Amino acid sequence: MIRTTTMLAAVALLGVAACAPNNVDPPGTATSRAADRAAGTNTSGAYPSQSDGTRSNPPGTAPERALDRAAGTNTSGAYPSQSDGTPSNPRGTAAGRAIGDVN
Repeated sequence: MIRTTTMLAAVALLGVAACAPNNVDPPGTATSRAADRAAGTNTSGAYPSQSDGTRSNPPGTAPERALDRAAGTNTSGAYPSQSDGTPSNPRGTAAGRAIGDVN
């Protein structure tokens, strides 16, 4: 009797799940959406506004952009004006340019 009741409950649950609208559950798993919310990413596909390169999330990761701001580099791609060879950042490193100036 218990086995029959369990089977009926399982069939009823599957019937209800099959009737759920497709647009209720956003893309990705709950875990990947939680990670996206915490990290500001779009791994799950549920947060397209958090994708790299959008106005609210420039290219690269937050740590890469922080490094770029501190070091004056363009590792992340978010600061093209800080790339090597631009007027504000000549070719080579500051140390290399200093050594070149001494000789």
